[in-house]
Amino acid sequence: MDKLNFKILRALQTNARKSNIELARKFNVAPSTMLERIRQLEKRGIVCGYRAIIDPTTLGLNIQGFVSVTLDRHDVDCIRKFEKGVQKILFVRGCYHVTGRFDYLLHVDAHSLSHLRELVKEKIASIKGIGKIETFLVFSEVKSEEGWPIEESDEISSG
Repeated sequence: MDKLNFKILRALQTNARKSNIELARKFNVAPSTMLERIRQLEKRGIVCGYRAIIDPTTLGLNIQGFVSVTLDRHDVDCIRKFEKGVQKILFVRGCYHVTGRFDYLLHVDAHSLSHLRELVKEKIASIKGIGKIETFLVFSEVKSEEGWPIEESDEISSG
C-alpha cells in the first residue's frame, strides 16, 4: 500500500461514483494506471464492494437503537445458535460480539416504538440461549458512520 492507494481508498469511500477518469485527473495519473490500481485493490480484497447510502427516514425507519444481549451460557453451541439467529433478523443492521458486561451489541432500526418492541420481544428474545436484553434508544446521531479511518502511512502493511 502506497500513498496513492490510500488516496484512492479515501476518494472511493467518500464517493464511489467518481469515474476512473475523474480520479486519474485528481491524482495526476493515467486513466489506465488508475483502473489497474482499483482492480488490484478489489482483487486483494481491500475494496470489498460498493454501496449506496440511503436516508433511513425515506424507508419509514424513524427509530434507531442498540440492543445489548447477554447469553445465559457461553458454550460454542449457544453462541452459534445466537449468531445464526440474529443474522436472519432483517432490522438488525449490525451485530458485534463485545467484551464487558454484555456479550453482544446489536444496532437496530425500526419504523416506530411498537415496531422496536416487536423486534426485541418477538424476534431477538425468541433466539434460544439469551439470558438478558437491554435496549437503548438513539435520541440523535451526533456523528454518522463515514467509512473507515484511512491514514496515509508507509508503515501500514497490507497484510
